Amino acid sequence: MSEKVGFVSMGESRGTGENVPEIGVGMLGYAFMGKAHTNAYKKYPYIFWPPVAFPRLAAIFGRTENAVKEAMVRYGYKKYYTDWKSMVDDPDVELLDNCGPNHLHAEPSIYALEKGKHVLCEKPLAGTLDEAKKMWEAARNSSARSMVCFNYRFVPALRMARDFIQEGKLGDIYHFRASYLQEWIMDPEFPAVWRLHKDAAGSGALGDLGAHIIDLGRFLVGEIESVSSLMRTFIKERPAADDPSKKVPVTVDDAFVAVAEFVGGTIGTLEASRYCAGRKNKQTIEINGSKGTIRFDLEDMNRLEVYLKDEEPQILQGFHNVLVTESFHPYWDRWWPHGHIIGWEHTFVHAVSHFLESIVKETDIEPYGATFEDGYRCAAICEAIYRSAESGRREPVKF
Repeated sequence: MSEKVGFVSMGESRGTGENVPEIGVGMLGYAFMGKAHTNAYKKYPYIFWPPVAFPRLAAIFGRTENAVKEAMVRYGYKKYYTDWKSMVDDPDVELLDNCGPNHLHAEPSIYALEKGKHVLCEKPLAGTLDEAKKMWEAARNSSARSMVCFNYRFVPALRMARDFIQEGKLGDIYHFRASYLQEWIMDPEFPAVWRLHKDAAGSGALGDLGAHIIDLGRFLVGEIESVSSLMRTFIKERPAADDPSKKVPVTVDDAFVAVAEFVGGTIGTLEASRYCAGRKNKQTIEINGSKGTIRFDLEDMNRLEVYLKDEEPQILQGFHNVLVTESFHPYWDRWWPHGHIIGWEHTFVHAVSHFLESIVKETDIEPYGATFEDGYRCAAICEAIYRSAESGRREPVKF
């Protein structure tokens, strides 16, 4: 018997009966988020088979040449740049994935959109409300697609929670409670990295963690119209990141709490802190309605607690601990046999899939993905939380 060997190039038909386009990705940033997004582009084609497009890792940007060159080799990009504008200008780059520090979100993203290149931008959309508005305006005026990577919208359990609410299974929504707690900067000797400087980050726990739960509030329940809040910076000076012998001021918040009023009358509480000993990445969501309650915990992200008030038979009344891994649950037709859980990194695979499908099929980003308008509205709510903390008064959200 003779052995048959075949070859096929990336852009050719993969047994789907049609040619699949390639989309060249330019990655801005190579650290934590750059790694997470790159992982998603690599996993996407063989998990979401057949893919609508093959992401081609065209180029990666970083300011430190040795580090970005190493990232290029490590992640598998074809080339590297130390100037972001040159990378965006590269004709091989068709999609800018902006994972840079918050102060680098606006200018490169706007530049790319004006050139007709698609943009996937990490959250928060920008460091300031003014920048966020300019990014939204650029997105509206561009022929290209744009999305904010609020990845928790793509957790299967939270998608199921949204479906429950949209289908009316919880009835009228009375309460939305959300907290996002971490511990990673509790050590007073932890250096003043960029996330602790307002000029680079825009905010602290509010933009880093709070933006996620604010977006989930809007995604699950609806628009927020007013807030009343408190904010604290617990450690006001830290060793400089580039010279530990020097102390520099911390210019962002370490924690905030807020009471929010949603359009329609739902009452909400929002809390985020990076000073919670023992809390590694503790995001919890609880929603109470006239017909029941749902509860989610990111540290057990494949489960959703569900209580339905009028469930029959009554002897079974109580919270159901639903393992969200069945083939009929959101996204699970693409993954493993039921009961085989997925992790945090896979939310980015779902986000990338959604964005690429929107590009190729020209489908809407919303309601499941976050548009730049969603990013702007989240920034406006963050700004209202800041104003309330400063004024001591309840503040309206100004869009």
